[in-house]
Amino acid sequence: MARILISMPDEFLNKVDSVADGEQRSRSELIREALRSYIRRSRITNVEKAKSNAEILEQILD
Repeated sequence: MARILISMPDEFLNKVDSVADGEQRSRSELIREALRSYIRRSRITNVEKAKSNAEILEQILD
């Protein structure tokens, strides 16, 4: 597994740590899960945009 270095404000890191502690998991696991969710939502949004654009194009061409 690769390691990365990221920077964030101390106040935000404290919030991250608080959530991780509350869920009884590591900071790294919480951040990995947050990124997985972000990527999943991003893919869904892109697919929805592509479908919408295709529908608009079909309407224009009809």
